[in-house]
Amino acid sequence: MLVDKPAGPSSFAVVKRLRDRTGARAGHAGTLDPFATGLLLVLLGSATRLAQYLVGLDKRYLTEIDLSARTATGDVEGELLERHEPSGAPELEARLDELRGEVELPVPAASAVKIEGERAYRLARRGVVVEMPIRRSSVHELVLHRYTNGIAELELLVSSGTYVRAIADALGGHCVSLRRSEVGPFDVSAADEERILPPVEALPFLPVLEVGVEEAAAIRQGRRRVDERVRVVCQGELVAVDGTVLP
Repeated sequence: MLVDKPAGPSSFAVVKRLRDRTGARAGHAGTLDPFATGLLLVLLGSATRLAQYLVGLDKRYLTEIDLSARTATGDVEGELLERHEPSGAPELEARLDELRGEVELPVPAASAVKIEGERAYRLARRGVVVEMPIRRSSVHELVLHRYTNGIAELELLVSSGTYVRAIADALGGHCVSLRRSEVGPFDVSAADEERILPPVEALPFLPVLEVGVEEAAAIRQGRRRVDERVRVVCQGELVAVDGTVLP
């Protein structure tokens, strides 16, 4: 299911609401912070097994960054750390150049990364200061659409696991707004909570291997293994993906 998450609820709250509504077990393929909006991929029933193929997809974001202040979390919900004069346009462009391509940035303190077995955001809430790990990610596109009164409007296409809040902090600011518009081939414009995509349509970036009824049965029973990274399809239904069999 393609969901356009509003600002406010957590990704878990959205998943719980849809689980309660449908009666099926549910999960998501990549969280969004409560203040963020945009595309959330929610998986229902046996399709939750497909999460491993979706979480690693590239993601596109639109964000507004206030370059006059840094916060503890890199967004509007964090404690104010400092105020300063925002960068001029030439300086901002130079900083953006440094953040394109392969980058290494510290994971934000308010994240779900575990530090010695505990979630970082729980430590941050208690005021515990820890050294956050450095994460390497790819910034495929980083476009400045507008820069007015210290607010930079950026569009980014990034690899999975990239924290836009970390990019905002590296620029000397914090995210005022954050919206995810794309996850892999999926666009937020197609979000519709009344429509549940069949599993065969959930991985359009993988090639299709058509099999007959007997071969599909053999795959489901473990008598035939498919090692290729493909969608195994029988009569329009998804049978397996890369060795993972769907009931």
